[in-house]
Amino acid sequence: MHPIFFNDAGRLRSGWRLTIFILVLVLFLILWEQIVRVLYGLVSSYRSIPHPDLVLALVYRGGLLVIALAIGYLCAHFLEELPWRSLGASFQNGWLKDFVIGSVLGFATLVVAVVIAMAGRGLRFSVNDVDWTSILRSMIGSIVILVLAAFAEEALFRGYALQTLTRAKLAWLGVALTLALFGAAHLTNPNVVPGFTFTNTAIAGLWFAIAYLRTRSLWLPLGLHWSWNWALGWFFGLPVSGLNLASHPLFKASDTGPLWLTGGSYGIEGGIGATIGLALCTLFLWRTSMISADPELKKLTSEENPVTHPSVLSIRPADDHA
Repeated sequence: MHPIFFNDAGRLRSGWRLTIFILVLVLFLILWEQIVRVLYGLVSSYRSIPHPDLVLALVYRGGLLVIALAIGYLCAHFLEELPWRSLGASFQNGWLKDFVIGSVLGFATLVVAVVIAMAGRGLRFSVNDVDWTSILRSMIGSIVILVLAAFAEEALFRGYALQTLTRAKLAWLGVALTLALFGAAHLTNPNVVPGFTFTNTAIAGLWFAIAYLRTRSLWLPLGLHWSWNWALGWFFGLPVSGLNLASHPLFKASDTGPLWLTGGSYGIEGGIGATIGLALCTLFLWRTSMISADPELKKLTSEENPVTHPSVLSIRPADDHA
């Protein structure tokens, strides 16, 4: 039975590691969902709390981030004896460069999608005529919540699950599973566009996964993710996956095009403009020399490291590492 559970290095096989991670993650996510429901009831009863919806949104997404990273670290530590930095969420060399490059590319990719929709006469824009104080507050608030939300999603979908399969030389499986789950998770959003919603979200999942695999860090996919959503919601005033997240966007959008081009009420993520923009940037990330992985991070995420500590679940003798 040993080969079913343990690999040649004496380490629990990646499939079992993934199963443990998912089961514990789902348990804590269900628990956190119930806690947030209780908090919502408490906050709703106190009218003196400013911007209660924003506060709860930050608490909820912050909790998701903590849960995903904490469970990922515990699995990495106890199942594979890997340090915190193996998750790619620490401030390693080049993290800021990756985040900035990702932020610029995410915004630029959304611009490509919008230009395609405008060229097809599906979208028109005008400057929002509300006061600039409201627009500035909306900009800052949307940056905070979208960075936090994107970080939580990257930790969930490009975190330990993808990473442990990558160490087992099964990155292709990790990418396939995570992009499928990422695409399916958005199908419950309002105003989904049949075909395009899942396809475009899955392509975006591939986009983020390639960004992770090229750098072995969450900072590049985080930059792509938050800036794409921010450009959608605050800059262009478009729905973000069917949701209107910015109260006072910079521009007001007028959608006059066919659903397949603009995505309608779901937003441009449900149109072919997004398909083209995401595909082009995904190919660019795959080929560009602008980005690379930190050597230590690549080693931590590219091989089944020998077990050297008795706390790691293993059949290898504790002294067999000299």
